[in-house]
Amino acid sequence: MAVTAAQVQALREKTGAGMMDCKRCLEQTAGDEQEAIRLLREKGMASAAKREGRQASEGIVEAYIHGGGRIGVLVELNCETDFVARNEDFRALARELAMQVAAKNPQWVEKEEVPADVLDREREILAVAARNEGRPEAALTKIVEGRLNKFVEENVLLEQPYIRDDKKKVRDLVNEAVGKIGERIVVRRFARYLVGEQS
Repeated sequence: MAVTAAQVQALREKTGAGMMDCKRCLEQTAGDEQEAIRLLREKGMASAAKREGRQASEGIVEAYIHGGGRIGVLVELNCETDFVARNEDFRALARELAMQVAAKNPQWVEKEEVPADVLDREREILAVAARNEGRPEAALTKIVEGRLNKFVEENVLLEQPYIRDDKKKVRDLVNEAVGKIGERIVVRRFARYLVGEQS
């Protein structure tokens, strides 16, 4: 079956993948868009995993000011080459991440960064709250872990729902960029400032 340019363009707009990648996946799936999206995601994730070991020491620091100067954010986003650091898609990703930090105020970049004592303290609070709600003791562990996952999702940048599309996590946004740009991308760190807030 011949794939039309309109199909390729539509898939590209939905996924952010390259034109040739979209065309190949549509051809492989006989024009089935959902299957092509699945294939692209698998390839994007695979390419992100394949690049995991590479050095990402180039990049940019993106600044974003919101609310007439009430909130300021700095995000360091790293890649493998200075060529990509100047790429418009890479810069756009850095800006999106800075806006995400401004809007959702995460505390950590990755869930591995959340200190064990913070998780333990949160587990205790959630257990007491569940008991106070009269939840059965047998279901307590499951309830607490579910709520703890929600805590991580709210406070870890890469686990947060993306502000422009809550069906997608920020991690997916970064992985899509990796698939599109073709280099390892690392969110190194961020800082968020709110007028009048103590650090």
